[in-house]
Amino acid sequence: MSDTSSPFDILRLRMPLWLVAVLLGVALVGGLFGGLLGGFLLVRAPVADCPESEEVCAEFGVFWEAWSLARNRYVDAEAADPSVMIVGAINGMINSLGDRGHTRYLTAAEAQEWEDSLSGARFEGIGAFIDVRNGQTMIVAPIEQSPAEEAGLRPGDLILAVDGVSTEGWTVEQLQANVRGPRGTPVTLLILHLGESEPVEITIVRAAVNVPSVSWRMLPDNIALVRLSSFDRDSGSQLRNALRSAQSQGARAVIFDLRNNPGGLVDQAIEVASQFLPRGTTVLIEESRDGRRTENRANRGGVALDIPLVVLINGGSASSAEIVSAALQAAERALLVGETTFGTGTVLKPFRLRDGSRLFLGTQQWLTPEGELIRGQGISPDEEVILPFEIRPLSPAEAAELDSVELRESRDAQLVRALELAAAAASR
Repeated sequence: MSDTSSPFDILRLRMPLWLVAVLLGVALVGGLFGGLLGGFLLVRAPVADCPESEEVCAEFGVFWEAWSLARNRYVDAEAADPSVMIVGAINGMINSLGDRGHTRYLTAAEAQEWEDSLSGARFEGIGAFIDVRNGQTMIVAPIEQSPAEEAGLRPGDLILAVDGVSTEGWTVEQLQANVRGPRGTPVTLLILHLGESEPVEITIVRAAVNVPSVSWRMLPDNIALVRLSSFDRDSGSQLRNALRSAQSQGARAVIFDLRNNPGGLVDQAIEVASQFLPRGTTVLIEESRDGRRTENRANRGGVALDIPLVVLINGGSASSAEIVSAALQAAERALLVGETTFGTGTVLKPFRLRDGSRLFLGTQQWLTPEGELIRGQGISPDEEVILPFEIRPLSPAEAAELDSVELRESRDAQLVRALELAAAAASR
C-alpha cells in the first residue's frame, strides 16, 4: 500500500567523495598492476564524507571489488550489463530487509506501468496480481474475467516456472517482466495449485486487461453485493456512488466483497472505511521505526453508516483490503466471512529517484485499531468458510443472474453464508 497523499519525495542523489575515492582506487590499481585488483586499497579509501560509520563505509570497498570482478571477468560480457547489475544490486539490498513482495524497487518503465494502473489504464498480460513471499512466487489474486481467471488460477497458487525457466530466486520485478507481454502472445506457467501435490502446466494467451475498481448488483431480498477489486485513486468516490445507488434502489443490507483484493493506496483505504464508519473512528494505527504511533481516523460524510454489513475476505485480500476489514471488525460494524487474509503489514512510502524509478519503502508498519500487528498473520474472519481452490467466487454480475434458490445452491459457499447473515440482520 502506498501513501500518495503528499507529493513524492525526490531523492537528489550525487556521488559522495568517499565513493569517488573508492572508484579512483579501482582505476589506479587496475592501471598499475595490469588487471590485478588490489582490494586493500579499496578498503582503505578515504571515508571522511561517507554518511555511514567508518566500518560500513569500508565495506563498500568489498562491493566495488566484487563489482569490478563481475564486470570485467565474468565469462558472458553481455550479461555483465552495468544497468542490469545496478538494478540487481538495488533489489538485493531491498530484499535483505525482509519485507519481500512489499518494499520494492521499480525501474522507470515499471514505475510508469504502476502510475497507469492507478489511473485505471489497461495493460497487457494474463490479468493477475502476483507476488513473492517467503521466496515463493505466487498468485495473489486473478483479475475478474481475465485470462488468468479463465485459466483457473487462484489465490495462493505457486508459479514454479515461466516458459520453462524456474522462478526460484526471482524478484517480483523479474516475475512481472516475464509474465507480462503483448496481447495475443502465449505464456506457459508451471503452477502448483494450493492444496495439490503435483504441478501442472497452464498456457495462457495474454490479452488487454482492464482492472475494474467497483462493481455491484442487487441480489434477491434487496441485498446489494458490492465488490471492490483494488484501491486506486478514485476507489473511495466510486464506492460512495455505488452505495448511494444501491440504497436509492432499496438495498436492505450490503455484502462488501474484498476477496482477492490486493490493496493499494492507504488514503483510499481510509476513504473506503469512512463510508461505513462514523467520523473519528480509528481506521488504522501507523507505527514508525522509533515506536511513535499515529492514529488515522474515519472522515466525515459516510453514506452507509447504519445499513447492515457483511464483509467477504480470503487469502487474496491484502494490504488496504486488510486495513478496511480490520477497522470494520474492530468497530463491530460488520461481520467478516471467509478465510484469513494475506498478512501485509507495512505502509509503503514512494520515493521518486532522479531517473524516474521508484523506491517503495516500508517506512512504517500498520496495526489494527486494537493495536495488533497483522504482518505475516492476517485478519481472521468472524465466521470461517473455506472455499476450495477450484471454486471461483461469483462476481456481482454472475450472482445477479441467479434466483434465490440458485444462489443458495451455488458453489460459492462464502457468498451463500454472507447472504444468510445479511438477510437475518436486515430482518431485525
